[in-house]
Amino acid sequence: MTVIMSYRGRPITQADVAFIGRLIAEQPQAPRCQLARLLCQAWQWVQPNGILRELVCRGLLLRLHRAGHIQLPPPRIKTGGRSLRRPRPAPVELDRSPLCVPLSQLRPLEFRLVRRTPQEALFNGLIEQHHYLGYTQPVGEHLKYLVYGQDRPVAALVWSSAPHGLSCRDQFIGWSAAARRQNIRFVAYNGRYLIMPWVHVEHLASHLLGRMARLLPQDWQRVYGHDLYFLETFVQPDRYRGTCYLAANWQVLGWTTGRGHRCPTDRPNRPAKQVLGYPLSKRFRQLLTDPSLARSHGGRYDGGADHAG
Repeated sequence: MTVIMSYRGRPITQADVAFIGRLIAEQPQAPRCQLARLLCQAWQWVQPNGILRELVCRGLLLRLHRAGHIQLPPPRIKTGGRSLRRPRPAPVELDRSPLCVPLSQLRPLEFRLVRRTPQEALFNGLIEQHHYLGYTQPVGEHLKYLVYGQDRPVAALVWSSAPHGLSCRDQFIGWSAAARRQNIRFVAYNGRYLIMPWVHVEHLASHLLGRMARLLPQDWQRVYGHDLYFLETFVQPDRYRGTCYLAANWQVLGWTTGRGHRCPTDRPNRPAKQVLGYPLSKRFRQLLTDPSLARSHGGRYDGGADHAG
């Protein structure tokens, strides 16, 4: 059977395109989002936690539409040629008086998972106001944490799906392109890390990273139904040296190219950043380079005694 294209590791055949065409014809009033949902249900195209892969499916439908293989209904929302933008998070008001105490006096620290809770707006607002990159909606699977000490937020961290292509990370892990497609879901990216500017607590930043390395895999397993074996982040050296990551035993893997994944040329269009990584298991290479072994570990977190830190 003729394969037209491969999308996210799935071969798309002429029979698949014919099926999608019939689905569109049978649902002439259905918007694109509903068509994606119906196709996911028909194909049993789900994430490891059982949730439909609707956004991925919508990307496939749009790609087939643009290539002329199918004809999608017009989008329901007209944007006048401009893409819709999320409103910027609103400023938040809270106690900004200096907090200068030893780490021992700040304990116990409370890690609150705030995604899809009333505190998510507080998280977004703090990142927007106080992180030099501002707030950007995370892509794919993601978790947001606020850390509290003495009943005040002292830090905010967001972890999300890792970039698919990152040369220095891929070389460090040693996986093939096929293994990366299968196992990239076992890698999480620390996209934002903020210690509140009024918090001056020695060793707090590295201490929180150590705590996160133990807490995050458990929460990820509970929310998304699969393990994490590796963490990564980027550091912009003209602003920060990544000292807290290094103190928490993260490793320097290399540098980004300075080009975004949609950059139309080979010329850098943004600052190159240092890439740091943190294995969550001593067997991370074995787990990430062998797709069948990674699948067999899909329901268990092997941290604890096997923790690589």
